Amino acid sequence: MDFPPHAATLATYLDAAINIGTNPLINRAMTHLDYFALVFFIATWASFNWLTSVERRSSHVSITRAMAIHRARWIQNSLGRDLKMIDTQIMAGLQNGTGFFASASLFALGGCFALLGATDQVEAIFRDLPIMLQGGRQGFEMKVGGLAIIFAYSFFKFGWSYRLFNYCSILFGGLPMHAETIKEPERAAKAAERVITLNVIAAKHFNAGLRAIFLSIGYLGWFVNAYVFMAMTVFVFSVLIRRQFFSEAREAILQDMEL
Repeated sequence: MDFPPHAATLATYLDAAINIGTNPLINRAMTHLDYFALVFFIATWASFNWLTSVERRSSHVSITRAMAIHRARWIQNSLGRDLKMIDTQIMAGLQNGTGFFASASLFALGGCFALLGATDQVEAIFRDLPIMLQGGRQGFEMKVGGLAIIFAYSFFKFGWSYRLFNYCSILFGGLPMHAETIKEPERAAKAAERVITLNVIAAKHFNAGLRAIFLSIGYLGWFVNAYVFMAMTVFVFSVLIRRQFFSEAREAILQDMEL
C-alpha cells in the first residue's frame, strides 16, 4: 500500500525519533556533570604541575627536582674532563627519547582526526556494546577534539624540548677544557650554569609533554561517562604522585644526596 507524501514524511520523522532514543551516541546531551568533570581534570593537571615543579621548594623533594640537581652535577663534573664522549652520548640519548615521544604524539593526533572522520563507524560499534556511553554525537566529537588538543599540546612540548636539547648540545660543546677551567674558573662556571639552565628547561618541557600523555589515559574515561572520567583522573594522578614522591626510584635517586 502506497502512503501519501505527507504520511511518508511523518513516518520518516517517527523513525528518526525512535533511532535517537535508541542510539547510545546521541541519546544523551552533555550535562553539567560533564563540564564539572572537565574542570576537575584540568585542575588536577594544574595541581600536579605545581606539586612537581622544579621551582617549588619543599621538604619532600620530587623526582623531577632531584633530577634537576643531578643534571647540574653532571654538567659541572664535565668541566673536569677533556674527553666528553660520555657526555655527548647522554645528550644524544635525551634528544632521541624526546624525538620518539614527539613522533608518537603526532601519530596519536592523526588517530584523533581519523576517529572524527569515522564517527558513523564508531557509532555502529557503540550501538552493540552492553554499556551506555553518554555525551551525544556532538559530545563525542567534542571529546575527541579535546583528546586531539591534549596530544597537540604534548607534541609542541616535545618538539620544543627537542629543539632546546639541540641548543644545549651546542652550548655544551662550547664548555672550556679542563686547563682553561683552571685558568678561568669564573668564566667556566658561568658557561656551565648556562648549559645547566637550558638543560633543565628542556627537561621541564619534556616532562610536561610526557605528563599530558599519562593524563590522556584518564581522559579516556570521559567516553564512558563523567564519573568514570573523574575516577580515572584520580587513579592516574595517584599513580603519578606515588612515583614522584613515594617510589623506590625516588629513594634510589635521593640516596646520599645533599639537597
